[in-house]
Amino acid sequence: MMTEFQIDSDALSPEERVSLQNALSGACIADMPLVLELLFVSAEEIRDLNRRERGVDKVTDVLSFPAAELVPGEEIVSDEHGECVETVDGADRMYLGSVVICEQRAREQAEEYGHSYERELFYLAVHGALHCLGYDHEREEDKRLMRAKEEEIMEKMDLGRGA
Repeated sequence: MMTEFQIDSDALSPEERVSLQNALSGACIADMPLVLELLFVSAEEIRDLNRRERGVDKVTDVLSFPAAELVPGEEIVSDEHGECVETVDGADRMYLGSVVICEQRAREQAEEYGHSYERELFYLAVHGALHCLGYDHEREEDKRLMRAKEEEIMEKMDLGRGA
């Protein structure tokens, strides 16, 4: 069963949104469509967010703001997260949270890592989306699981390593 993802972002073209939505569709199982807000901000804006929300006064590449505490691999049941369910145009969907990306850092990192800006930008979007799905990389075991899921999703977008 594929879970439908909806990306809410004015910063991506319709084709880019569809590509990301399709790639994320196998990342989890949910009983309703999932929506993720994706925002691109300046270095100054992400530094301010990072300082305000995490107490870290520096520019970062991506910040995630999950709407619910989810567990990777467990089915997402809307009844357990009613505060995240919204009705838009008569259809129910579950809001996963927001992912905020610093475009400047994405450009710098693409150059630093020797791959395309497109790959870096979508990698950060996927990384943030997985955080909203409950994935983390604090422990080595969790990091391996998250990295494997990131690569799986990036391959679906033809943006695997080397792209």
